[in-house]
Amino acid sequence: MYDPTDPRAALAATATARPADVAADPEYLDFSRSAPDEVSPAGGRTWIARSQNAVLAHTRPVAGETLEPTDLDTEQVVILAHDDSAAHFVTAGGEDTLRGRGVVIIPPGHCEITALGAGDLVRLVESGTTWATRARNAASYDTPHANVAPLEPWPAPPGGEKLRVYPLAEIPTEPGRFGRIFRSRSFMVNFLDHHDGPRDRTKLSPHHHDDFEQLSLAVEGEFTHHIRTPWGTDSSRWRDDDHVTVGSPSITVIPPPTVHTTEAVGAGRNQLIDIFAGPRADFSSRPGWVLNAEEYPTP
Repeated sequence: MYDPTDPRAALAATATARPADVAADPEYLDFSRSAPDEVSPAGGRTWIARSQNAVLAHTRPVAGETLEPTDLDTEQVVILAHDDSAAHFVTAGGEDTLRGRGVVIIPPGHCEITALGAGDLVRLVESGTTWATRARNAASYDTPHANVAPLEPWPAPPGGEKLRVYPLAEIPTEPGRFGRIFRSRSFMVNFLDHHDGPRDRTKLSPHHHDDFEQLSLAVEGEFTHHIRTPWGTDSSRWRDDDHVTVGSPSITVIPPPTVHTTEAVGAGRNQLIDIFAGPRADFSSRPGWVLNAEEYPTP
């Protein structure tokens, strides 16, 4: 259910959230209130969490440090979360630099990332990698979550796998478009429009997803996640509604088919980034919503 002014009101209607006797618990991983999972020799701090299909490593680096090199069989997506985030990327096929907020898609193979600023860097990889065992919530996925569809990468880009850099500063917000969305073969990242101060409580957007998780990454401000699990036939598995407030940085894993909406509640700037693994077909079907659609085709 969307307010008429919300761009998502134009999406095709979905069925009422089905009963969820096997729905997973939502997970609230507030990095702002916990020690990092790893500290680099230079002093950079990294928090690692996962969902069914993705692993997220959130790093607050020391300017000048090189993050651990990666050698992956699958792509990697990096989010530069703040205006003072900056990094240089070196892959087997080339190198590039991004300063300020944006998204970088790294092809399979060897990659080295050097932080040029102190702003946060967020790395996304598929959960089939060894990174999954390093996640602080790895035990939550000892048994796969039955409601989540397996990740099936979308078609390879016609221009081939290569390093791609998307600066956010070059893409202004636009009325009628829902945030600023980028997709790769395995991920979709949406820099939502920020809220200065709390969100209007009369224009929230409760909705659900049938078979995919949503990862809500808070990078500035505070947010309250409102999550409701639909009732099934087994009343012993019914849950009370959640109304959980998290700070920044934090990641909230919202499982299907829970009904959910997120409310910015901080007094200052509130910035949320939504992440999906894999890409969403409904967002991809909206003309102009996916900003790099020509480089990453739909199935």
